[in-house]
Amino acid sequence: MLRFEGADSTAPSAYLQAALHAGELPGVVAIDALMPMLEKAEAEGRVKGNITIVPQANPIGRAQYHFGELQGRFHLGTRTNFNRGFPLLAAPDTTRLPDATFGTADQRLKTRLLQLSIGHDIVLDLHCDDDGLAYLYVHASLWPAMADCAAAMGVDMVILWNEDTDGTFEGASITPYLNLPADVARFDRRVATTVEYRGMLDVDGALAGPDAEGLYRLLVGRGVVLDQALSTPGSFTGPNSFTGVVAPLENIDMMPAPRAGAVLYNVKPGDRVAKGALLATIVHAPGEADGRTQVFAPQAGIILTRRSRRIIRAGEDLLKLVGDRKSADARSGTLED
Repeated sequence: MLRFEGADSTAPSAYLQAALHAGELPGVVAIDALMPMLEKAEAEGRVKGNITIVPQANPIGRAQYHFGELQGRFHLGTRTNFNRGFPLLAAPDTTRLPDATFGTADQRLKTRLLQLSIGHDIVLDLHCDDDGLAYLYVHASLWPAMADCAAAMGVDMVILWNEDTDGTFEGASITPYLNLPADVARFDRRVATTVEYRGMLDVDGALAGPDAEGLYRLLVGRGVVLDQALSTPGSFTGPNSFTGVVAPLENIDMMPAPRAGAVLYNVKPGDRVAKGALLATIVHAPGEADGRTQVFAPQAGIILTRRSRRIIRAGEDLLKLVGDRKSADARSGTLED
């Protein structure tokens, strides 16, 4: 853990973590690039609110290798996603957390992460997708109040959600405040979001620097860090500050593959497609007649992500298409395992 003690007890506090899915590293290198900015602010007395940072939040997943491949998404002992099964508390009180003393390793990890994060005004969980745009998951109660954060971070899209039945870390971070009086919940100063920093292969200094600057802008904009030289005051504030796409989670089509085989994508993240556009071809019987199956867009929209690997199983999701309207296969809660 990396900690910075704020000089103002009334200032917002922040908690940042990365690599809860241990193989998702863009957030790790973004934090690495952020640290010199925060250390400079600390040396100059400009850190106003307390900051806690966990650069690699999942040492269990980081140690899990199977046949030479990192298995950082699911705990091998319980087969549970490391970003599922967090306790959804009724109030922001860590004494309500279940006793995990004799629980499994992943249960103890989840309890510890909530002990560290609950109570902070700003909670950022840094992830990445397979191959995609930079985007945020945001609970609908926090939008458009969080538009300044999306603008500061420079993401392309915001996905709004309402229901968490699986216990994601983000859900566990916002659920304790949902039933509190407005003057206690303080949604005007609260930030809780999953940050998806593009794709698994986007671990690059040329991206980490701007990502770190976006995190720093957010902390400055929300009053955790003071930096009058950063930008013109108000440039990242207000409900109209974010100019990217905002869509409800129900608009996302995940496009399950009708056959198993090799995937030939006809689209990439960021492309706008019309209804009926060819999205991908699956080569399921190479060299044979009728050995290809084409997949078409069920509605108009924007390609948010696609698979980084080019082999697919039948029923596995091909991509995320953020449609212009509600998906015929709309899913509540989490989109994938």
